[in-house]
Amino acid sequence: QAPIKATCEDMSCKTGFPEDVHSAVVSRSVHGGQPLLNVKFQSCDGNKKIHFGSSEPEDFRVGEDGVVYAERSFQLSAEPTEFVVSAQDKETQEEWQMRVKLTPEPAFAGASEKDQKKIEDIIFPWQQYKHSSPLKRQKRDWVIPPINLPENSRGPFPQELVRIRSDRDKSLSLRYSVTGPGADQPPTGIFIINPISGQLSVTKPLDREQIASFHLRAHAVDVNGNQVENPIDIVINVIDMNDNRPEFLHQVWNGTVPEGSKPGTYVMTVTAIDADDPNAQNGMLRYRILSQAPSSPSPNMFTINNETGDIITVAAGLDREKVQQYTLIIQATDMEGNPTYGLSNTATAVITVTDVNDNPPEFTAMTFYGEVPENRVDVIVANLTVTDKDQPHTPAWNAMYRMTGGDPTGRFTILTDPNSNDGLVTVVKPIDFETNRMFVLTVAAENQVPLAKGIQHPPQSTATVSITVIDVNESPYFVPNPKLVRQEEGLLAGSVLTTFTAQDPDRYMQQTSLRYSKLSDPANWLKIDPVNGQITTTAVLDRESIYVQNNMYNATFLASDNGIPPMSGTGTLQIYLLDINDNAPQVNPKEATTCETLQPNAINITAVDPDIDPNAGPFAFELPETPASIKRNWTIVRISGDHAQLSLRIRFLEAGIYDVPIVITDSGNPHASSTSVLKVKVCQCDINGDCTDVDRIVGAGLGTGAIIAILLCIIILLILVLMFVVWMKRRDKERQAKQLLIDPEDDVRDNILKYDEEGGGEEDQDYDLSQLQQPDTVEPDAIKPVGIRRLDERPIHAEPQYPVRSAAPHPGDIGDFINEGLKAADNDPTAPPYDSLLVFDYEGSGSTAGSLSSLNSSSSGGEQDYDYLNDWGPRFKKLADMYGGGDD
Repeated sequence: QAPIKATCEDMSCKTGFPEDVHSAVVSRSVHGGQPLLNVKFQSCDGNKKIHFGSSEPEDFRVGEDGVVYAERSFQLSAEPTEFVVSAQDKETQEEWQMRVKLTPEPAFAGASEKDQKKIEDIIFPWQQYKHSSPLKRQKRDWVIPPINLPENSRGPFPQELVRIRSDRDKSLSLRYSVTGPGADQPPTGIFIINPISGQLSVTKPLDREQIASFHLRAHAVDVNGNQVENPIDIVINVIDMNDNRPEFLHQVWNGTVPEGSKPGTYVMTVTAIDADDPNAQNGMLRYRILSQAPSSPSPNMFTINNETGDIITVAAGLDREKVQQYTLIIQATDMEGNPTYGLSNTATAVITVTDVNDNPPEFTAMTFYGEVPENRVDVIVANLTVTDKDQPHTPAWNAMYRMTGGDPTGRFTILTDPNSNDGLVTVVKPIDFETNRMFVLTVAAENQVPLAKGIQHPPQSTATVSITVIDVNESPYFVPNPKLVRQEEGLLAGSVLTTFTAQDPDRYMQQTSLRYSKLSDPANWLKIDPVNGQITTTAVLDRESIYVQNNMYNATFLASDNGIPPMSGTGTLQIYLLDINDNAPQVNPKEATTCETLQPNAINITAVDPDIDPNAGPFAFELPETPASIKRNWTIVRISGDHAQLSLRIRFLEAGIYDVPIVITDSGNPHASSTSVLKVKVCQCDINGDCTDVDRIVGAGLGTGAIIAILLCIIILLILVLMFVVWMKRRDKERQAKQLLIDPEDDVRDNILKYDEEGGGEEDQDYDLSQLQQPDTVEPDAIKPVGIRRLDERPIHAEPQYPVRSAAPHPGDIGDFINEGLKAADNDPTAPPYDSLLVFDYEGSGSTAGSLSSLNSSSSGGEQDYDYLNDWGPRFKKLADMYGGGDD
């Protein structure tokens, strides 16, 4: 494109568009927001406010400055695009119109200046008044239409694009600059401008896939930096080149299609994308199938929509049992599929043929056989096998079995094995060999889902199952079971009660007769004959026994056969015992309390009879004739069939305990009566009728049980006291024994004993040690000279008589001997001081013991190691700290 120069022209003023139709050439690809051209509108009055509009507002927009912008991105067709631009005065509502015709350029502009084409500049004039001059000057803004630049240009670089000039460069020295992304904003340095000549250039190849267009702004200033012209927008569109291959979203596409599908059935859609301009041929893709594997039954089983990528079937004959999967190689080519200029890429489409129920299950045999022992349930007697060509473990393969005949009583059912698809014939009700020896079942098998339409096979398969019943030894059974027998109580021992026999269901086995035995007889009243089952009594039957519940006594008997293996059965005999009047009534309670005065003195009593009606109440109550004091002191009145009231007949009866006999007779036939003694405690009462001397009465009337309990408590208490006394004595004895062996004050364990001084110093070395070896041989008058005697030696006095220990004393006398010696020493006024010789007993001659005075103090043991004291335990810890501490 040639440099565009803005000039000022003087013309006669006429408001409106200068022309009715304006033609402009623009690029074929239009982007949203892209400025296309600048319409010219002349206003004679500079104060008019003009509003511009477009007849195609969804495609084009006209700004307030008259620049026409594209509202959206689209491709211009080969035919010119026309629309109307209108201008309206906001105050007078006057309107002007002009038709605009846009023609797409046949080819992008070249880089060389000789190929550049000058684009007409359409600008709005505007009026500017300088100072107070009456002269009016019109000036037109300068605009450069979009510049189209192909991507991936090979240069040379920098490559000139356009030259920008101002008509004031003739009178002023101007400087040109350009700003915006690609110039002074990232990415910087792509576009540069010569500040003197205004030549705009590109410095390197462009990539439309990174940036499709650049929006720059050109500036013109004088040498002082003052703005000379208003900034102008420059749009540079990067023209797309076919430099990108189509790319599939997935390299492998997976789809499914049911077998037997009709032609035209949709399978799947594959999609590829192209980074080139999708509105140009470079980004328009076309699809096609390169190959199909396998090619059976036809090499063209599928086709693809070349624009959308939809894959559909085009031939019939999809059969999963023959071909389970197809692999298609799909190619996508840009340039609308042009094999010469377009770029292409491939992907794989894997189509799986899904199963439909086009094959029914078929039995592998016409007849199946099985056998089952009688009386067995939940037993599998036969396996029914079928074959099905459909896909395993699907509803079209899973078989369902049902019986169509041969089992009217429902003794069998057929379950399906989920793994093998076999039918498992199972017994659900016991079968009796003596009734049915064989079953012939008719069974049918079908799938869980019905067969697909158009399948000629029958929907189900049938077969026969022959089942043989095996005879086994069965348990005998009592008839009836349980057996009820009604019998009066009181039946004597040895009486025949009934016969209880069992039956053997095995009619076809050779067996001896059954044997009977007793299994349960809580009261041990019965016995059964082992051969004929006759039951006789071994004790008297008593209805009032604790083993009888609700007049019913239950016993269980066992019947056994001698089959292989031996079997047995149980039967229950229920004896309903009828009551007889074999129990006399008794009074309840046995003890009562009343006042010693006439009022109030009533005692309520109840008659108790273990028998039942009619051998129980109503009862008759009366007092005996003897002794006479009973009727003289007491009276009894029946208040109901089971209850009576006893009261004093006399006005006063002395407090005490009285035994009142009462005769009670029941209503049985014959009657049964008994005399029950009621122990009545008569006491003094207050005004409320409560006893005031209960303690005295109760104390006088203690029963045998209470007395025994009190005695037991006293005995236990005495035993505890005796044990405590014995324990205390034993404890004192042990304590005395410990004191004899060692006095607690003299116990050296964990204590430090102070022995004070050791006497006359070095004179200890001259002490006569013969006393230690043979003290009884020392004569009293054999005394050291005065100059040698220690000051703390004992004086010469008559020695007391210390106990003499026998040559072989009994070990138990040691403690007594030491204790007596201690007492003698305490009472001896001539007892030696601390470091003097104390003779306890003669230890024999020839003693090798040295002088005890040789145990010197720490002054003579400085070189000895006492660390071994640490190993002797906690009792030697003090000594270890004193002597084992080194220099300390």
